[in-house]
Amino acid sequence: MTTQHDPIDPVAPEGVDLERPNVARVYDWFLGGSANWAIDREFGSQVLKQFPEVKTFARVGRDFLGRGVGYLARQGITQFLDIGSGVPTVGNVHQIASAINPDSRVVYVDIEPVAVAHSQLLLEREGLLGRHAVLQGDVRDPADIWKRALETGVIDPRQPIGLVLVGLLYFLGPDEPVYEMVQRYLDFLPSGSYFLSSHLTEDGVTRKEGDNRENVQELYKKTSAPFHLRSRAEFTAFFDGLELVEPGIDWMATWHLDEADSRASDRFADDPTFTGGLGGLGRKP
Repeated sequence: MTTQHDPIDPVAPEGVDLERPNVARVYDWFLGGSANWAIDREFGSQVLKQFPEVKTFARVGRDFLGRGVGYLARQGITQFLDIGSGVPTVGNVHQIASAINPDSRVVYVDIEPVAVAHSQLLLEREGLLGRHAVLQGDVRDPADIWKRALETGVIDPRQPIGLVLVGLLYFLGPDEPVYEMVQRYLDFLPSGSYFLSSHLTEDGVTRKEGDNRENVQELYKKTSAPFHLRSRAEFTAFFDGLELVEPGIDWMATWHLDEADSRASDRFADDPTFTGGLGGLGRKP
């Protein structure tokens, strides 16, 4: 068995914690990426034993992000604030948006140093630093993130913005002022902006033999960010004051499934409840 000190792993960037698995790096491993360490892969393997569909589920979330960003770009949204953006992989926000509108601009924000470093390298390699930007920051501090996002010069606060919090809110627990936090971000957004988000739930979820997702939740308590489930009603409450885009709050696997090629999501089209993932998009009047 490999260990976190296995020589195949690169030297960790400054500030990277290798004492515990990190959820962004584990997610990167689920998606087939390389920005992860042995401790993350070993944890991911434990999750796979409890819930063999987890890699496909990760791709369902990525599909949803892509379809949501594509929808916004087709509505004329040209600037995005992607918080909790994670490690770059196939189908990043700037790539999806720019394929539809070459003038699109993105500010990426993540708390994990590896995610920030890899995002920086990707943009440098593509020659896109300046048009897009990367920040290290904590979603729990909306004022700081908003201030620094504007200081990049990438985002114009007078024009509609696509706020992206996909695969993030369930890592914030019930003892945190999560609704107030989201509302602060929404208050910053100008009229005509959109809020794209997702969440995990138990509401109406189909269970199958060998489905040990409760054990997965227990495993995640050992990571840098345990996750918390919310009901459909609790997730819907994040969109209070917004105009929900049809079909409203829906399963990620079927939300606007016709918007793009989504092979992982197609697998669950007949029973999207099994994924336990909800998604939604709201427009600020």
